[in-house]
Amino acid sequence: MNKITILIHCNDLPGIVASVTNFIAEKQGNIIYLDQHVDREQNIFFMRLESEFIETSFSTEDFKTTFKEVLADKFKMKWRIYSSKKKPKMALFVSKYDHCLYDLLGRYNSGELNLEIPFIVSNHVDLKPIADNFKIPFHHIPVTKNTKTEAEEKQLQLLESHNIDFIVLARYMQIVSGKLINKYPNKIINIHHSFLPAFVGAKPYHSAYKRGVKIIGATSHYVTEELDAGPIIEQDVAHVSHTYTIDALIAKGRDLEKIVLANAIKLHANRKVMVYNNKTVIFS
Repeated sequence: MNKITILIHCNDLPGIVASVTNFIAEKQGNIIYLDQHVDREQNIFFMRLESEFIETSFSTEDFKTTFKEVLADKFKMKWRIYSSKKKPKMALFVSKYDHCLYDLLGRYNSGELNLEIPFIVSNHVDLKPIADNFKIPFHHIPVTKNTKTEAEEKQLQLLESHNIDFIVLARYMQIVSGKLINKYPNKIINIHHSFLPAFVGAKPYHSAYKRGVKIIGATSHYVTEELDAGPIIEQDVAHVSHTYTIDALIAKGRDLEKIVLANAIKLHANRKVMVYNNKTVIFS
């Protein structure tokens, strides 16, 4: 069987769901998942649908062409159709922190993540042994104030040569420029502690500890040119108390970062996220 996923958003109009489901039925497709949401304030309709087709009589490209002519143009849809046969390719950007990298590669190695990782990029060499251990190519591209433009050109060449679909900043401690962001809009995923902007700087957990925080958290979002202000994909929090040391607080925070980032990647790779007006619609 050939399974496809359809993502749609457009102005909310009568008959969209019926038109789409009837179209799939006419193509001998079997719908195995359908969910939809209407933003009443913006009058925008969102839908995610999964459907299976018999292998011998189905062409994804032909389906896309007909879908556009019959439905997309009629309802003025913005739409994407993905085949399950093509796993998205994810590039990992890292620096020196290893907790997210270890977690993601462990999940990848066990088959938990529905994607491919062609390579890892870092501005340091510290994490190369981890990449070597998991047999994933590692590229060291140093970044300094004077070489940032040159480094980004090398990164772009790597991304394009491997046909990368999206990028994950797994605690990559460099600001990504607008050139890269515009090349991969809503396709660069970041993770950070949820103290921002209350506890900025190099040691946010130390600052939070001094304030006696009772909740810590992590946020994963798409990267935009406005720092840490992109559409949020996933968040989580954990309660802490006065008994926590700084080390315990940091360890708890890093656990949250790993889980939140992994969940955000799964949602993106499984085509369950739709972005609209700097917000996200997350389908189950």
